[in-house]
Amino acid sequence: MFWEDKTEVLVVGAGPVGMVTALLLGKGGVSVRIIDQEWHTAAHSYACALHPRSLALLQQLGVGAEVLRLGRRLDTFAFYEGERRRAELKLSALGGEFPFMVVVPQDAFEGVLERRLYQQARVKVHWNHRLADLDPESGTVVATIERLGETAHGYGVPDWDWTVERTLQTRAEFVIGADGHNSRVRQVLGLAFEQAGPVEAFEVHEFECEEDLENEVRVVLDSATTNVMWPLADRRCRWGFQVPSAASGRDFPSKERQAIVFAQDAVNAESRQRVEKLLQTRAPWFRAGVKEFDWSAQVQFERRVVKAYGRDRCWLAGDAAHQTSPVGMQSMNVGLREAQDLAEGLIRILRQDAAPDVLTAYQDRSREEWFRLLGLKRILTAGAPADAWVKERCARMLPCLPGCGEDLGRLANQLGLAFG
Repeated sequence: MFWEDKTEVLVVGAGPVGMVTALLLGKGGVSVRIIDQEWHTAAHSYACALHPRSLALLQQLGVGAEVLRLGRRLDTFAFYEGERRRAELKLSALGGEFPFMVVVPQDAFEGVLERRLYQQARVKVHWNHRLADLDPESGTVVATIERLGETAHGYGVPDWDWTVERTLQTRAEFVIGADGHNSRVRQVLGLAFEQAGPVEAFEVHEFECEEDLENEVRVVLDSATTNVMWPLADRRCRWGFQVPSAASGRDFPSKERQAIVFAQDAVNAESRQRVEKLLQTRAPWFRAGVKEFDWSAQVQFERRVVKAYGRDRCWLAGDAAHQTSPVGMQSMNVGLREAQDLAEGLIRILRQDAAPDVLTAYQDRSREEWFRLLGLKRILTAGAPADAWVKERCARMLPCLPGCGEDLGRLANQLGLAFG
């Protein structure tokens, strides 16, 4: 074991939130190091739909045009029950430079961010590096990091596994945990969650359609389940079907999505049967057809937020701090706003001698946002203009809204809803 290096900020986790945090810090002249236990960026397009506010932030970082080129623009959120279209949200009503959403493959999005991080700040992502421990020491934090390597075992056809090749240490003035739902930073800090609801399980299927799809997200709210269809590029789409939690025995998958089943002949036929049955009962309006499967997965989500975003010199951002239903894609998009807020706070502390309570204020703002998103404080209520169908599903609408901050209220108002 030896001292490998020093840095002002160590970012743990090289997903979108972690890389945006590192980009903003580098842009502000802060030295930053970023590690991730995976061996490269995410391999699939899972859960990567960008809200208008996120697109504005990416434009500031100089990657907006490339993300737009790689993604698909979506203008409308439509709500269905059976064959009937019950309500809709027009993102154009939000105004601004980006009055729409963009859905983009996560591997492509992360690739854009990784390249920009190196071009702008000469910062390389240290893949295959796993955080083991954090130890506060003399106004800094000593991070113990394990460098991972592959090793083969067994006879004939070898099995490959990850082993610790080397143990390193890095001394940082601050550590940011952007390392997802199973955050090691959160575990080391011992930060607990406030729960806002039961576990929700989803089957996710991505496949190629036989016909083109419109540029709108469609949410199916039947009497018992919430389901969502995201149109993708090249006649592809991603469906998420809510299922009883007992039907999904796996926790939220890692970035490599080890719970994912890739398309094979037998899997393809089984998935097709399963999806066609679900579509027939929950979305009979879907007539684009099922041509070829890319992958399927079972995932679980909890509606929760940490009781504290961190302490002293170690802080969380993104999915490490919260989780909610995937329908409105709120968790990652709010995480990008947290990345901006946290990076700006650290720049003020490191470059402008601001007091450390800047980070406490970051925590307070973030928790206030999530109290509203999770319905823990201000409740979403239906006003007189709301349709009777919307009124009946008022509480279930909240995690379906593709926005945060002021946009959340504006979207709710389109449905005749407001925060009381």
